[in-house]
Amino acid sequence: MLFGASDSYSADKKMQVTVALNHFGKGLVERMPRYRFGFIHVVNNDYNHWFLYAIGGTNNPIIICQGNRYSAPGFGAKEVTYRGLLKPAQWKNSNWVSQGDHFENGAFFTPSGNPSANKQFGANKMMPFKPG
Repeated sequence: MLFGASDSYSADKKMQVTVALNHFGKGLVERMPRYRFGFIHVVNNDYNHWFLYAIGGTNNPIIICQGNRYSAPGFGAKEVTYRGLLKPAQWKNSNWVSQGDHFENGAFFTPSGNPSANKQFGANKMMPFKPG
């Protein structure tokens, strides 16, 4: 899944996407999903294999992950998140939040920005989640 026309199409800042209740399994490499710009709510998905990364983004998307299960593969990348070739100074203020997610087999999520970002963006209007 790729959301966002291109790295140069800033009109996608208005984009709002919810990715919910999916199973991402064997044979997947990356982009489960990948975002450019916008607000993204990733809720109650099951990630049990990936080769490079599970969730990626560039151009400062706001990504709120809640109640997902991440089970890293026995080989390859353990990090759930991917921010392209950006340096930490370029993404450290982007809001990438993990709440109620469950991590297995060494999987980890690298958060950034405001840990309470979901409250800034209408947490009471977002799809409710169950713990991963």
